[in-house]
Amino acid sequence: MNKKTSSMLSFSATERVSEDLPTPLYHQIYVLLREKIVSGDYTDGSLIPSEHEIEKVFGVSRITAKRALDELAADGLVARQRGRGTVVTFSTPVPSKSAETMDGLLENLLTIAQETHVVILEFDYVGAPPRAAEALDIEVGASVQRAIRVRHKDDTPFSFVETYVPADIGHSFERDEMENQPLLALLERAGVRISRARQSITATLADGKTAPALGVNVGSPLLKVMRVVFDGNDRPVEFITVLYRPDLYQLNMSLARIEGEESNFWKAET
Repeated sequence: MNKKTSSMLSFSATERVSEDLPTPLYHQIYVLLREKIVSGDYTDGSLIPSEHEIEKVFGVSRITAKRALDELAADGLVARQRGRGTVVTFSTPVPSKSAETMDGLLENLLTIAQETHVVILEFDYVGAPPRAAEALDIEVGASVQRAIRVRHKDDTPFSFVETYVPADIGHSFERDEMENQPLLALLERAGVRISRARQSITATLADGKTAPALGVNVGSPLLKVMRVVFDGNDRPVEFITVLYRPDLYQLNMSLARIEGEESNFWKAET
C-alpha cells in the first residue's frame, strides 16, 4: 500500500457486520478496521477505504461509514484529510523482550529508555500506603520515595509508571535524573545489587487520572504490570506499577518445549 491509493482488503465471512448483533454497525466496522491497522494490514501512512468504499463493502449508510472512521480518528489511529482521504497514523508498538534475568530486564529497560522519553508528573517522599508497605516489607507510613512518570514514544504517551523506593535508597538520586535513566540503573549506581524480581501481569481500565495522562478515554483497557525488585540480601528495594496502552506496547516472550515426559508443556527460554 502507498499513500496515494487505498487498498481494499477482503473481509472473511466472520468479519462481516450484522444488524442482528447488539453492537451498533458503525462500531462493528470500527473494530474490524482497527484490527487491520493494529495488526499491520494497513501500515503507517497508508490510506484506508473511503466512506464510499465502506458503504459498498459492508452495505451500510454513508452516515454509518463516516461514524466508523471518525471513531478511528478519535483514537488517534488515523487522520482524516480533506481531498486525500483517511491516512493511518498508527506506528509499531514499543516491543518488550522476555527478561528471565535481572541483566535481561535492565537491558530491556535501557533499550526502551533510548527509544522514548519521560515526563515526571510527581516526585516526593511520602508515608508508604498499605500496598507499597506490604511489597517493600516495611511499616505502613514509613518514608518512601514516590514518583509518577509517563513515558512517551515520539509525542505519544504509552506507559504510566508509579514507583515506590525506600527513602534511604531514594535519597541517592534526584528527580531530574529519573527523566534520563531507568530506575534500576539509578539503584545500581547507588550500590544496590539487584538479584531478582517478582512480577504479575493483568488487565485494568483507565480511570480519571491515568486516562488523560495516556491520552485515552476513561474505561479504556490497559495492560497492568506490577513488580517487586529485590537486592542481593533479598530486601525489597522497589515496588513498581506500570500501566501500558496495549495498542502501543507489546510483551513478547520466547518459549521452548520441555523435553522428556512433560513435552506437552512449554517453558520460557533464558
